[in-house]
Amino acid sequence: MVTFPNCKINLGLHIPGKREDGFHNLETVFYPVALKDALELIPATNNTTAIEFTGTGLTIDGSSTDNLCIKAYHLLKKNFPQLPPIKIHLHKTIPMGAGLGGGSADASFMLKLLNERFHLNLSTAQLISYSLQLGSDCPFFIINKPCFATGRGEVLEEIKVDLTNYKIVLINPGIHVNTGWAFSKITPALPQKSIKEIVLQRVDTWKAELKNDFEEPVFAAHPQVKAIKESLYEQGAMYAAMSGSGSTVFGIFQQDAAPVLPKESNYFIKIIN
Repeated sequence: MVTFPNCKINLGLHIPGKREDGFHNLETVFYPVALKDALELIPATNNTTAIEFTGTGLTIDGSSTDNLCIKAYHLLKKNFPQLPPIKIHLHKTIPMGAGLGGGSADASFMLKLLNERFHLNLSTAQLISYSLQLGSDCPFFIINKPCFATGRGEVLEEIKVDLTNYKIVLINPGIHVNTGWAFSKITPALPQKSIKEIVLQRVDTWKAELKNDFEEPVFAAHPQVKAIKESLYEQGAMYAAMSGSGSTVFGIFQQDAAPVLPKESNYFIKIIN
């Protein structure tokens, strides 16, 4: 079986406070975007008891045993020992450490794939519970519809935000932003106006009000990321922002816009029409 995990962008991102469990509360809107990895699962055909994992596309840092797809399998295996050994192939297109949630998407889609392939009959609520053990933004990819998110990112409320009539430009300069570092630079504060309220306004009002708290520290450490956002506005973006803790910046344009995009060879650029 093959599935195609998509990425997300954050429409606004506030950190209103730190939790007793060491995590941070957040407020954001997760919006699914059609930049996709490819994930294939098949039962192993030999007598092995191990998972076979292969990958193509973008290079995945670290050991394959740390891959979230494998962790998703072992998580379900604890409660469903009947799961057989499997082969996993992941073709990676979504940049990593980029604020796009690619690893989280792969993990959540793996849970859904295992649930479907082996008839585990897990409900959406159960899949969300499992996915939260893999990452704070994993539950979103179980629902995979525009959602207003609070808590660690697992308290999700579907929201009527539709950008299908716009062109979305994604630009990643190849800078890996460590999420832990980014959180350490944030001073939590309550927002003056809820993101939930702002995103229901016209897109052309977002520039003045829709903010990402991570932009200030990331822009200070990586001026190149700030320059990308500024260039998108210079090219006529109705709204531009960094996604998540960075370093991908996205711009929302009218469909007939033809922005001149950076030509740096190390940049990842994707236009979603």
